[in-house]
Amino acid sequence: MTAQEIRKSFLDFMQSKGHTIVPSAPMVLKDDPTLMFTNAGMNPWKGIILGNDPIVHSRVADSQKCLRVSGKHNDLEEVGHDTYHHTMFEMLGNWSFGDYFKQEAIDYAWEYIVDVLKIDPKNLYATVFEGSKEEGLERDNEAAAIWAKHLPEDHILNGSKHDNFWEMGDTGPCGPCSELHVDSRTEEEKQRTGIAGKDLVNKDHPQVIEIWNLVFMQYNRKADGTLDELPKKVIDTGMGFERLVRTLQCKQSNYDTDVFQPMLCRIGELTGVTYGKDEQTDIAMRVIADHIRTICFAITDGQLPSNEKAGYVIRRILRRAVRYGYTFLGQREAFLYRLVPQLVKDMGDSYPELRQQEQQIVPVIQAEEQAFLRTLDKGISLLDKLIADAKKAGRTEISGTDVFTLKDTYGFPLDLTELILRENGMTTDEEEYNKALAHQKEMGRSANKQDLGDWNVIEDGETEFTGYDELETETKVLRYRKVTQKGRDFYQVVLAQTPFYAEMGGQVGDTGVLTFTDGTTARVTDTKRENGLPVHIVCELPENVTGTVRAAVDAERRRAIACNHSATHIVHYALRQVLGAHVEQKGSLVTADSLRFDFSHFQKVTNEELRRVEQLANEMIRNDYVLEESRHTPIAEAKAMGAMALFGEKYGDDVRVIKYGPSIELCGGCHVQRLGQIGSVRILMETSVAAGIRRIEAVTAARADEVYYDMQDMLNTMRDMFHNSPDLVAAIHKQIEENTALKKQMEEMMAQKIAQYRDRIIEKAEDFGVIRLVRIEGEADNALIRGMLPLLKGRFADVRFAVLAATVSDGKPQIAVFFSQPLVDEGLNAGMVIKSAAKHIQGGGGGQPWMATAGGRNADGLQAAMEEMTAVLAEKR
Repeated sequence: MTAQEIRKSFLDFMQSKGHTIVPSAPMVLKDDPTLMFTNAGMNPWKGIILGNDPIVHSRVADSQKCLRVSGKHNDLEEVGHDTYHHTMFEMLGNWSFGDYFKQEAIDYAWEYIVDVLKIDPKNLYATVFEGSKEEGLERDNEAAAIWAKHLPEDHILNGSKHDNFWEMGDTGPCGPCSELHVDSRTEEEKQRTGIAGKDLVNKDHPQVIEIWNLVFMQYNRKADGTLDELPKKVIDTGMGFERLVRTLQCKQSNYDTDVFQPMLCRIGELTGVTYGKDEQTDIAMRVIADHIRTICFAITDGQLPSNEKAGYVIRRILRRAVRYGYTFLGQREAFLYRLVPQLVKDMGDSYPELRQQEQQIVPVIQAEEQAFLRTLDKGISLLDKLIADAKKAGRTEISGTDVFTLKDTYGFPLDLTELILRENGMTTDEEEYNKALAHQKEMGRSANKQDLGDWNVIEDGETEFTGYDELETETKVLRYRKVTQKGRDFYQVVLAQTPFYAEMGGQVGDTGVLTFTDGTTARVTDTKRENGLPVHIVCELPENVTGTVRAAVDAERRRAIACNHSATHIVHYALRQVLGAHVEQKGSLVTADSLRFDFSHFQKVTNEELRRVEQLANEMIRNDYVLEESRHTPIAEAKAMGAMALFGEKYGDDVRVIKYGPSIELCGGCHVQRLGQIGSVRILMETSVAAGIRRIEAVTAARADEVYYDMQDMLNTMRDMFHNSPDLVAAIHKQIEENTALKKQMEEMMAQKIAQYRDRIIEKAEDFGVIRLVRIEGEADNALIRGMLPLLKGRFADVRFAVLAATVSDGKPQIAVFFSQPLVDEGLNAGMVIKSAAKHIQGGGGGQPWMATAGGRNADGLQAAMEEMTAVLAEKR
């Protein structure tokens, strides 16, 4: 079976068992503050598992794109070095939300693996939770008994809490799990080693691997560590697609399957290296074949490489791939971007968004590669200097702090540093490096550490959002908890009904006030969405939060946000009309003050195009289009209406459609009832975010008026400066031309003055042994001295000539040195002399061996500085 056939067979099987097949959710998470990426198949279902979202389908199955490169689940360093870890991988999974449990989950797994895929049962092993005395939990005998219907007793193994008890986090749903392992060793190897497969389960053997994990969520862990039974039990299974394909295609490595082989062949064609000939180049090729998938899918989901959060992770992965190509495959020019068409060919049918976004992905990767290759060149130069300095000092070890700085500040990879050091017979101080790294990690953990208390549940229920229709409502508190972060306490409050919009889709959360029955108020400083649950952030709560609560949104702030969000839609429409249909939203930020809109376009938007975009948007505002809103439209119907769905966004079966005249978009945000309420929109700037991605920043309503008034004030001030000239532009041009001419005259006069000063200085030279020396002290024009010194170079090719200056101008001390070439050839270095003497004037400076200057703060030290500089010169007299 091919990989595509295997993926389809799983989904077909689960559909036959009553599961609804859903498409993969985005790999990049935008509205989950606890995660940057989908790192497990269950991530898209957290809201349902936690009871925050309603159950639409009680049985679900999919093939989910996942990424494990940061935090607890981090496989990055293993990728390429072994044959089964990956950054981006596909997770085949089936879920039951309060429907079936262990019996059906295990039976389905067995039927699919053995009856459908025909994997030999003698090579299968199941693990079950062995129990935990500390937790007061017994062995999962229920799961063991079900497995016993299919497997002999010696193929059912006990697993530790680490391996066989799954937890979402420190708190929340959890439960025992059963892993299904397969022994893929050849019969020859089994006989040769004499080791039974059961003795290699969970022992990191490359051929005895876990392929399916069945999680039985039946508990909820509280903040104090205790476990309560979940009212609705959940089945969450995940089967590694790449591992399954490897097993079925009888390969010893995931990279030998048709999931990766076409890409590895393409890498070989581009680099001239054949896979399977050398371990080092094989590792590099595996790294690249894996990483190009991650990079492309991340960009497709809307996450561009950057220096922040998820973007930094993607940039790090891309740079790791570039570095392996640079170091082991001899790639000194960008080449990853040339692999994109192959990935589209391999996976475009299963994930059509890849094919649709191909022209966007290629330039982004190419630009990132080129930038990092420049970084590599700079890093090598810096490392070469560190090596040269160490050798000069007789050392064979480079400071660990310097190596860490190379990695942290300049992005220069540690392993490349170590490789270059080995080539030069040198090492680094690993202990010092590890200390610097540990300090950085600790700083990051401290900054992000958040202590969450248990939810205090007053009443069960789900939150109803009423904010589309009202800004105030009578409601009640469903639950609340205390949170401590960075030494600050605050509370998260969940309401039964709320008009507060929780931050999502680029729109910031609402602020406002909660008023309790006793008249106590709590200021809502923000509204966030956590695992699908709208939570209101307040600094204080009254002792009694039961009873009726009046929830009131800051109306003025919400109106400003709505203006900016609606303006974002019409600016998007205007951009597509002016620039073309290739324009697609790549990100947005909507606040009360402004809007920011990122979009795909491959060149700078001209001023004329920006003007047309702004004019078209304002024309739509003047037309005062009325909001046409459809809150529960089937997704297929919405797309048929022409509504634009954004790549990287997760949509349900029903969506909300926002229409203003010709502008139609899927959106869950807050909008004005009529475009005329916006007043006007003013584009402030247009910039580049990344290759092929442009950004517009704009303001609306009162803020647009402020921009207009500021421009008017500036224009009036300029008119006053030019005596109300009827043609202000011509007056400014004339002033610039006159200033340019005057500046040129001043430069010519200054050049003459400096040349005259140089000639006078040369005439004042005195014999200092075999050296002709000029000493300049006291009050002087420091700028004149700095300008004169370069003019001396070349005048004394065969003469030992020197200038030493220790002067003060406007109370500021300066020292300067000039050495002719014969003195430099004899070992004098003006830069070193200045660096040492500058301490007397409490300053610093530098320069070249033949000329250097320094400024300082202590004029009283000029005499000492002159004496030191003269003493150095005296050694050559």
